[in-house]
Amino acid sequence: MFRSIGMRNLFLAPFCLWAGIFIFVPLFFIIGYGLTDADGNFTLANLLMIFQSEFFRSLEMSILLAAVSTIICLILAYPLCLILVERAKSAGLIITLLFVLPLWMNSLLSTMAWQTILEKNGILNQFLRLFSIPDVALINTATAIVIGMVYNYLPYMVLPLYVSLSKIDNSIFEAARDLGASAWQTFFKVTMPLSLPGAISGITMVFIPALTTFAISALLGGGKLLLIGNVIEQEFTFEYDWNLGAALSIVLMIFIVLNMALTVFFENSHEEQA
Repeated sequence: MFRSIGMRNLFLAPFCLWAGIFIFVPLFFIIGYGLTDADGNFTLANLLMIFQSEFFRSLEMSILLAAVSTIICLILAYPLCLILVERAKSAGLIITLLFVLPLWMNSLLSTMAWQTILEKNGILNQFLRLFSIPDVALINTATAIVIGMVYNYLPYMVLPLYVSLSKIDNSIFEAARDLGASAWQTFFKVTMPLSLPGAISGITMVFIPALTTFAISALLGGGKLLLIGNVIEQEFTFEYDWNLGAALSIVLMIFIVLNMALTVFFENSHEEQA
């Protein structure tokens, strides 16, 4: 017994070392900078800067676009995953692989590709001109940022939801149909409650990176829409105000922790109901 515990601790050592160097040490410095001023004195002034109009607007916009992107990903993922589950395993795996492929591509390259598609003389407007349809101005707008977020983060919604739906016994759906439930009733009364753990995991995996992104908004927003991630980047790289940048990062971490706490709460509530 003691030997197995020792072996387990030995295998855990590399992960603990990695977590200590790359997670806890940087987190310690972020908190240290965020709660001190330029002279190293303790202060909460940097944290309270989030209530200034420009910073607060960026935070509001970040939460709004992250929420919209998450909802769109959820709406797109459900029918897709239901189709994948109904298909044969071989076909389902192939289609799933097609949605996982974007994860293998550098996200900056895929975002730059969307920049080429959505710009004024981009592929989309050139296609519309073939049919004498007026150009659409999407680049450097919130819509372009949402498109980039949905494209980059949709696989993170599809994978956990697909796994959750694939574990549901098909006889449950057949029983619902035999009892006279319509397709919509089956979906809302059976499919959604049983797949809720996968949906919650997908929402967390999409919302957090969407909330903290700065590359997508910088490329597709053109600097006209500053999300909180862009503000933090500017404070570190252009303004060289590490104290303020770290304080804004702490505020962002608070929202991430709240999101994770809500996720755990809903998962526990679902397990208790089950």
